[in-house]
Amino acid sequence: MRRLENLFEIMECPARYKVALASYQFEAEVEYWWGTVNPREGEDPITWERLREMMDNQYYPRDVRRVKEREFLSLKHNGVCYKIQ
Repeated sequence: MRRLENLFEIMECPARYKVALASYQFEAEVEYWWGTVNPREGEDPITWERLREMMDNQYYPRDVRRVKEREFLSLKHNGVCYKIQ
C-alpha cells in the first residue's frame, strides 16, 4: 500500500482513480478477498481511505500493529535506546 501511495503522490493521481488502480494490482488471496468486498453495481463505491482501513483490518491484525508500534517507540541504534514519546 505504501508503494501505491507513493506512486499516486508522484503521479498526482485523483482520489476517484486510486481504488481502481490499486485493485488492478491485487493478486492471489487479495484478489479473491477483493471480489468478496468490492461493491456491486448500484452500491456506494469504496473510497481509498476505506480500502486502506479494510486491508489493514484484513491483513495486518491489531495485535501485530501494537507490537510493531511498541518496537518503533523503543528503537535502538548501536546499542543506544531512543525512546520516542
